Amino acid sequence: MNKFEKRQTVANASFFSTFITTKENGKKVPSIRFYRYFTMILVHLLFVLSFVADVQVLEGDITGSRMIGFHLADPFITTEVVLAHHDFPVNLLIGSITILAFYVLFAGRAFCSWVCPYNFFAEFAERLNAKLIKAKIIKDREFDHRVKYIFLIAFWVLSFTSGYLVFEIVNVEGIISRFIIYGYSAAIWWVVLIFLGEVFFSRRFWCRCVCPIGTLYSLITKYRAIKISWNKEKCDHCGVCMDVCMVPKVLEMTKAKNKDASGDKFSVVSGDCTLCGRCIDVCHQDALGYENRLKKLL
Repeated sequence: MNKFEKRQTVANASFFSTFITTKENGKKVPSIRFYRYFTMILVHLLFVLSFVADVQVLEGDITGSRMIGFHLADPFITTEVVLAHHDFPVNLLIGSITILAFYVLFAGRAFCSWVCPYNFFAEFAERLNAKLIKAKIIKDREFDHRVKYIFLIAFWVLSFTSGYLVFEIVNVEGIISRFIIYGYSAAIWWVVLIFLGEVFFSRRFWCRCVCPIGTLYSLITKYRAIKISWNKEKCDHCGVCMDVCMVPKVLEMTKAKNKDASGDKFSVVSGDCTLCGRCIDVCHQDALGYENRLKKLL
């Protein structure tokens, strides 16, 4: 992928080309996407090795695990357990606090783009969706992203009133993770249905509007240390970054004549930003990059 020769959008960039990026001096290096996929594969490879070969490094699955003896748990699922069973399991709480401490302080909603196994399929689905829209086979449909808060509250209420972890029945992240580690389950057909919905109905609908895991992260990680920075002086407002962004609204400031932008440099403050780096990979002006605010404080 050479972003300096051709504008790279979701629709026109070939899948495998996005794993290698060409710098302005012509040097080819792994893209941020390469490192994201490497992380996703590595995490689940450790899960599989733990199950198949008893390599006890990372045991369990993406929703709840144990790494070298330390418990790790998805924060949203922990809230479901507490609401459903009216109990506070110590190990589960410790696991959630450990995970939350990392994401709140450093990575924000990065789980969605760097760890979640559904992200691989969602990125493939949005590529197909963009091509179908470009060919005028389907229409581009967008929904108010704030509907995600309704789903978040609904899943909490359902868990509290039913005594079951309701979201786990439809949690595509958990279903895919267990499919990779333990093998086939009929639940995988639910993932196929969601995938087809994102291809033919609305791009990234699950991630943007439904998944309460991402919504919870976005609510509590606004003040994370690592953010995407934008240099207004370098930007030519081509809009390619917004085209590839999973949640384009977080990059509204890059639009030309944006009233919210004043000065030269800005940070993406929205908790919805997943730090996927896709905007950095495609920016031919190098106006976007990672900013470590913790380094500034130190």
